[in-house]
Amino acid sequence: MATIFTKIIKGDIPSYKIYEDSQFYAFLDISPLTKGHTLLIPKEEVDYIFDVGDTTLSEMILVAKKIAHAIEKAIDCNRVGLMVIGLEVPHAHIHLIPIHNEGDMDLSNDRVELSKDQFERIAKDINSYL
Repeated sequence: MATIFTKIIKGDIPSYKIYEDSQFYAFLDISPLTKGHTLLIPKEEVDYIFDVGDTTLSEMILVAKKIAHAIEKAIDCNRVGLMVIGLEVPHAHIHLIPIHNEGDMDLSNDRVELSKDQFERIAKDINSYL
C-alpha cells in the first residue's frame, strides 16, 4: 500500500511543492514547526533512511543542501536545521527546518498555523531561489 508521501508524489494528495526531480520531491510540511519547514523525500518508497541506497542517500543530502540554501534566502532564520526521525510516516524523509535557535526544532513545540495563501507564498519564495 502506498504511503501518504507516495500519494503526494503522484499528485493524489495536494502539496506545496518546493522541488522535484527524477529522484526526489520536496514540499512544505503542513504542520510545520516553523515557517518554511520542508520535507525532502526520495521518490522510491523506502521506509528507513538508512535503508536508502548509498548513492541515493548521498544525492539526497546534496539536494537538501540546495534546498536549505534557498530556504535561508527566503525565510528569516539563523540556519536551517536538519532532522531525520522516520517514525511518523514509513517513507524515508528529511526535515529541513528554518531555526533561530536549537529549541525551534523541539517536536513538542506548538505547530505554526498558516493559511493556504501563506503556504503558497512561502513555497513561491523558496522556489524563487532554486
